Amino acid sequence: MTNGAAAAQSLRDLALLRRVRDRIDREYAQPLDVEALARGAHMSAGHLSREFRRAYGESPYGYLMTRRIERAMTLLRRGDLTVTEVCFAVGCSSLGTFSTRFAELVGVPPSTYRKEAAGELAGLPSCQAAQATRPVRNREAAVSGRALA
Repeated sequence: MTNGAAAAQSLRDLALLRRVRDRIDREYAQPLDVEALARGAHMSAGHLSREFRRAYGESPYGYLMTRRIERAMTLLRRGDLTVTEVCFAVGCSSLGTFSTRFAELVGVPPSTYRKEAAGELAGLPSCQAAQATRPVRNREAAVSGRALA
């Protein structure tokens, strides 16, 4: 394969990966798995996972769960839904998995977040609240923690 052909293929792959990421962003509350995402991109699940991680720094499943947790944070801040209702509203089928993943990304369990976040962000526009409360992965927290020191 020539350099020009390889570059063209790389651009096509990136376009497919962008479509997969956009699908996850749109359909995060639907049952999605890597196999279904890969079929939609005409790739094998393994190839999609490798290429997605290379392009975006995390697996398709990790990206999906981050989107779900971000949406859950918004719903929990509203305060009108229970943690269980939020879990199912964002597409998670297991309350235990949802709570564990939420605590990993946010640093506190969803029930604690629900109690504490409602008062902290009162009066803040939703776009600023979303930016201020965006989940930080453990590896990102370590990097940003060093930058502050």
